[in-house]
Amino acid sequence: MSRRWSGVLIVLGMAGLTGCAGKPVDSFTLEVDLPAEFRFIGAANYGPATGQSCTLPTRRGKRPERKIFIARYKPVAERVSFELPLTEVIEDCPTVLRSVDFRTYAKWGKRDTDVGGDSAGFSIRDYSQADVPETGVQELHRQCQWLFRTAGSQHTIIKVLVCSAFGSASQSPEQRAGAAVQRDQLPGKTLRVVFTLSDEEAPFFDNSWLTVPGGWKRCKGKSLEDLYAFCNGNTTDFKPIKMPDGRICDVYPSCR
Repeated sequence: MSRRWSGVLIVLGMAGLTGCAGKPVDSFTLEVDLPAEFRFIGAANYGPATGQSCTLPTRRGKRPERKIFIARYKPVAERVSFELPLTEVIEDCPTVLRSVDFRTYAKWGKRDTDVGGDSAGFSIRDYSQADVPETGVQELHRQCQWLFRTAGSQHTIIKVLVCSAFGSASQSPEQRAGAAVQRDQLPGKTLRVVFTLSDEEAPFFDNSWLTVPGGWKRCKGKSLEDLYAFCNGNTTDFKPIKMPDGRICDVYPSCR
């Protein structure tokens, strides 16, 4: 090959690399930190970009404007990662990512029905109010906790998963109520959603349990058959509870 053609090819190759390097990044990495025995179904929701007059039809079944991503149960804590586009052309309509929704599930026992769930999400806004962290990683946090209660005539223990709203680590719980992420902070960056699970459980209903050594006692209420069984100041009368493994106990969770 002549030196002339070698030089031409080198110039074209460099031009190609420059073109790729100059192409704006149109996606971001979503990382999700999950405790052990957690799973979720996430959905990235797209809508017409600002200034576009096109519309997307209302439909059931397959929805190209809603991209689903899933993380399945694992016996240990894990971090999963997804690449999400910020813009999409759907049926000739230019769209942008408007929001991300999560439906979170967690196991609290060995039976298939021993599962709790909770929902959350955050929106993507077009204006900016804050700078991107120097690390290039933004974080949203969600604290989860198991709340226990009894169900049925045998007063069997079941659990409900309750999680706080998404918010950044620096925000107060009140500020986290409406979590939003600025669109111009996302291209080429990482957004990390961190789920944590509290080590402490708590009663689902107030005025139904009394704290005792080893845990909690279930108030008797009007009778042993009273399913609501509020304490109403009675700190001497209690009812037995049935543990998930079938044991009949007086105190949850120690079964004393």
